[in-house]
Amino acid sequence: MRLSLSGLLVTLALCCYEANAVVCPAVLTDFAAFLFLKEPAYKIELERFPAPPEAYEAKLEVKRCTDKISFGNRLLISKALGKIVLKCAYNDIASLL
Repeated sequence: MRLSLSGLLVTLALCCYEANAVVCPAVLTDFAAFLFLKEPAYKIELERFPAPPEAYEAKLEVKRCTDKISFGNRLLISKALGKIVLKCAYNDIASLL
């Protein structure tokens, strides 16, 4: 539960801060891959980002914990994140008009 709450708070911080901005598509892809891909496939996904090996291993360690969350609960987390992203994108577009 703590991990999903942390993910939600990070998403809120990224897309719903004072100077609203549209969320980068790479962030959305990474969230989806983090929640739903198996570890070997996620390792390949991580290679897109330049980072030290310690950072990769830390992220994979957290992924091993999230893999223990049931699929239904991971789906609920992704739906919540999707709603946040849509709301933030709507606010950005509305502020431009």
